[in-house]
Amino acid sequence: MRRITGRSIWLGLAAVVLAGCGAAATGSVATPSAKPSGPASSSYGGAVVKTGTATVSGTSETVLTDTQGRTLYYLSSDTATSVRCSGSCASLWPPLLLPSGQPTASGSLPHSLSVVSSANGRQVQYDGHFLYTYSGDSASGQANGNGIKALGGTWYVATPSMSSGVAPATSPSSSGGYGNSGY
Repeated sequence: MRRITGRSIWLGLAAVVLAGCGAAATGSVATPSAKPSGPASSSYGGAVVKTGTATVSGTSETVLTDTQGRTLYYLSSDTATSVRCSGSCASLWPPLLLPSGQPTASGSLPHSLSVVSSANGRQVQYDGHFLYTYSGDSASGQANGNGIKALGGTWYVATPSMSSGVAPATSPSSSGGYGNSGY
């Protein structure tokens, strides 16, 4: 009998989701038949974006978070008007959606928040970058998705200054065990 580990479960999930992301990986954007049901897609009251602290590549950094304190990310291959991650990909990287109104921050941020209609719905942007959470983060303060390569780009933690767009000091596979598949 083979022992099932957390890593085995994540690798299996990654294989299933990766199979469904073929269209997104080739550059086309599929419109999902239903909005992702992950926590980041729910309706928020009050502030949409907060700041918190997360360990990013072994260093404690101030990061942007959703209202539950989960680290927010952006994908370097997204553009200001279109997303590369939708459909099956969005189940691993849930987009930060706002059903109506304009996004707000719990404090002062140096760049602006906005909402842009994407293949995922009304998705929140910060400094022109679409925001997502990562299903591989199970608690506040985690940044397991930083540096994962996918869809012709790299996932980076969103920071107030947006200065985290540099390669992480260590590979995500060595710290988080999720590999570099991105989904």
